[in-house]
Amino acid sequence: MMVSDVGLKDDVATLPTATGTYSHQTALVNRMLDEIGALTRDGEGITRETYGAGEENAIQAIEQYAAELGFAAERDRFQNLWLRLPLDHRTEPPVVIGSHMDSVPQGGNFDGLAGVLAGMLVLDRLRDDPTQAPPLRVLALRAEESAWFGKAYIGSLALLGKLPASALALRHRSGQGTLGEAMQRSGVDVDALARGEALLAPSDIAAYLELHIEQGPVMVARGWPATVVTGIRGNIRHNRVRCLGETGHSGAVPRWLRKDAMLAVADLLSRLDEHWRVLLQMGMDLVMTTGMCSTPARSHAVSVIPGEVEFSFEVRSQSVDTLERFYQLMQEECRAVEKSRGVRFEFDGLIRSEPAAMDPDWIARIETAGQTLGAPIERLPSGAGHDAAVFANAGVPSAMVFVRNEHGSHNVHEAMEVADFMQGVDLLHEALIAR
Repeated sequence: MMVSDVGLKDDVATLPTATGTYSHQTALVNRMLDEIGALTRDGEGITRETYGAGEENAIQAIEQYAAELGFAAERDRFQNLWLRLPLDHRTEPPVVIGSHMDSVPQGGNFDGLAGVLAGMLVLDRLRDDPTQAPPLRVLALRAEESAWFGKAYIGSLALLGKLPASALALRHRSGQGTLGEAMQRSGVDVDALARGEALLAPSDIAAYLELHIEQGPVMVARGWPATVVTGIRGNIRHNRVRCLGETGHSGAVPRWLRKDAMLAVADLLSRLDEHWRVLLQMGMDLVMTTGMCSTPARSHAVSVIPGEVEFSFEVRSQSVDTLERFYQLMQEECRAVEKSRGVRFEFDGLIRSEPAAMDPDWIARIETAGQTLGAPIERLPSGAGHDAAVFANAGVPSAMVFVRNEHGSHNVHEAMEVADFMQGVDLLHEALIAR
């Protein structure tokens, strides 16, 4: 497919931006956020399941808003949604503003969705004179979150022909069904995916830009409404590691004869935490997480020595060397714990996401936009992953704007202020129209 065919406001200074010229957009974005949030609310939180009902409902809502705004809308064969101005007939590679439409289970309303809405607002600002900027397309991507099938960036990898055919066999988090089956139900051309067919070549787009809420606490702590992103951490992960020991009676087996899987996992994580501390002292960029850890529910009992523990493992860094070094340490410590505690570790398939650097020219353009709009903006690396990493590593000049967000992300308490969001939209718009 050729793209050419398709609360901390009172105590900090805010940018005297162009938002006032587009004041009608504030009401529009509030309405879109509220309505899509209501469509995809799941109890207290938001659930837009990858290739599931919530994600599909949100994309259909975007299609309806696009029609209301007079945009041309088209889904590609992998069910990503493209928007453009119908009267802009230029054929040169466009700039793409995009983000993802799915969420984690019981997540927040702004993660991903805000970036798609930002692109729509920029597109709306160009309707009277599209030629004031390069050709622009807005892209609503499927399946960025790894929470559902254990792999991130599914939509963007598929678009570029970089999703391995083996990913189609990945099982849903519930254990029921595969990624390929979910895609097929959603209308995806699964045969083309299995062949590794790309719908887009890197040369088909001039740049990929993404607005996203910050998913950590830095911008709130610093009082920054918007920043420009310098790079995105990559990761190495196992969704499922099993530690197998020996089940026993808690009162009958002495310590020296135990093969306690729970203590073995605790020992392993303590060792890795110490390696993490030392590497940080050496100046390396690194975070490590075990987000899931459990004994089998079928054998839960106070009086049972756990003979099996299942856990996840993830390490993130902006350095490939650091990722590889820490993963080697993890493997070495697994062998040491196996020997000392009489257990063994079994691993599922290793999943890698490469780190990515954002384009220096676009970083400079966004910084200049901040100065033009009245105040400089800061630079910030991204600890979380984003589709921008896929485009950047494919050779597409890529850049990101972060918007301040309280209470972190991947939870129901995401708290982006629309005033901050509009400043991020202003930055993207100004960077695009600058000559």
